[in-house]
Amino acid sequence: MEKKTPLYGVYARYNGKIVPFGGYLLPVQFKGVIEEHMAVRTAVGLFDVSHMGEITCRGKDALNFLNYILTNDYTSLKDGSARYSPMCNERGGIVDDLIVYKVADGDYL
Repeated sequence: MEKKTPLYGVYARYNGKIVPFGGYLLPVQFKGVIEEHMAVRTAVGLFDVSHMGEITCRGKDALNFLNYILTNDYTSLKDGSARYSPMCNERGGIVDDLIVYKVADGDYL
């Protein structure tokens, strides 16, 4: 049985097309792909990340490690900030996308 995120009630209230994904019931669209694409490109989009896994990266080499395995540079990331990045395989294909949060120097989520 799939799990529901804390925003599941919002999905249902706004008539989201809900499908099983990675063990959760998540919306794939609300009004339509083109309309939603244009809304994100011209205004803002919201993505529920509560179903995503979490990994902590800590230590003196944490920043170097993140800069090595991800496509974005985290050197300028401020404490309490986040940055999105795809993670690629050795052929340049995308493995998955991630959001890296900097807790403090040497401490990332």
